[in-house]
Amino acid sequence: MALSHDPLWPRAGGWHVPEGQVDFGIIGVPTFSTSLTPGSTNLTPAAVREVLPRYSEAFIADGEIHTAARLLRHDFGDVKDPDGDEAGAVGAIGEAVSRSRLLVAIGGDNALTVPVAVAGWGDRIATAGLITVDAHLDVRDGVSNGSPVRRLIENFGIDPARVMQIAIADFANSTDYLQRVRDWGVTVITRDDVARRGVAAVVKEALAIAGAAGGPIHVDLDIDACDRSVAPACPASIPGGLSAYEMRQFARGFARDDRVVTIDLAEVDAAADSADGRTVRLTALCVLEALAGLSER
Repeated sequence: MALSHDPLWPRAGGWHVPEGQVDFGIIGVPTFSTSLTPGSTNLTPAAVREVLPRYSEAFIADGEIHTAARLLRHDFGDVKDPDGDEAGAVGAIGEAVSRSRLLVAIGGDNALTVPVAVAGWGDRIATAGLITVDAHLDVRDGVSNGSPVRRLIENFGIDPARVMQIAIADFANSTDYLQRVRDWGVTVITRDDVARRGVAAVVKEALAIAGAAGGPIHVDLDIDACDRSVAPACPASIPGGLSAYEMRQFARGFARDDRVVTIDLAEVDAAADSADGRTVRLTALCVLEALAGLSER
């Protein structure tokens, strides 16, 4: 369906800055082949780009009218074969990181978190931090969309004392893996904790923990942390998860912080979405919330 044109209502998306530094970048990282639940998460970056023009870049904060249009925004396209060539993916994402104040990577399943985080941290991994908003711990053995946090700790050396996992859900993890992160010293904030404390307080604590050494922070926003009613395209989303608004708050809240250099959006299978496309639309709005957060820095 063709969208209407109004010169006084500019649409989001279609960002292109041919060369030089930009404020905000997006990049598609279509991981899917190692997923524990086979699907078509590789289709999601294109689906999100298609939806972005349904929205504008205008927002209201503290009673003031803002637009992110003043920022330089660029779409770096998709990484080729991020599952088969992880090192190549790190290199391609690293180039985008080097040009951007904030880079948002659109997945793809949660396997994308490894190359995006590693690219964002660069040679500063000794001081880096990791924040996940996810119903799942993602510390399984092996290489899959269920293992990125374990791999970043065991294989890449991120200090677990600077890892914060938010919105971890009951009945979505095992006792062995819960004990594993506890033994490592990872900070876990449950879904119940988010409901009790509120997003703003959790964001503040997460940034303090992940940023304790002053290094770069990567944020993994797993859309399957949301309630299944708003995220039906996430195979592992469960009833009782975060609201769409809470996930959007997390995206903007983390993007406001200068130490956050990369954010990924994971676990949406565009081919499995409801007829109204609500999960893909939520993912697109998280992109725009990150853009708004950057403009508020």
